[in-house]
Amino acid sequence: MRKAQAAMEFLMTYGWAILVVLIAIGALAYFGVLNPSKFLPSSCTLQPGLDCSEFKVQASDNTVHLFVRNGMGESVDFSALGIDTNSDGDTADATDCAAIDPASIADGAMSAELTITCPDAQVGTVGSRFKGDLIGTYIKGTSTLTHTLSGSITSEAE
Repeated sequence: MRKAQAAMEFLMTYGWAILVVLIAIGALAYFGVLNPSKFLPSSCTLQPGLDCSEFKVQASDNTVHLFVRNGMGESVDFSALGIDTNSDGDTADATDCAAIDPASIADGAMSAELTITCPDAQVGTVGSRFKGDLIGTYIKGTSTLTHTLSGSITSEAE
């Protein structure tokens, strides 16, 4: 009988300790302390040959501003570029960010500022994380073939 009591006390002591640790972890997760997206860096990636290293997500007017550098060896003419915010593969939904007007970028040059407008509150508030898939179409050089552009953008709204 004494061995059973000692075993029960041992299990109860460690059980309470484990329960307290689980409650503490749950509270930290609930209040967002353990949210890894807060610690992820901002990034903007496009397919090889195109670079969008300079970008900004602006919460005040729900816009995404970016500059694209062309390194594809010939000029690029964008016919569309938008942001898919719900990852369904298109930018035609009411929740997605509108496509820009056509833009042309010479080889080795950086584009003028491209501004993509999002629906109200889609960008979020200042300090919130914004994530979307860049989707568009372009034509290289003197070709008449249309190519699909894909990439992603993750940033904190300013």
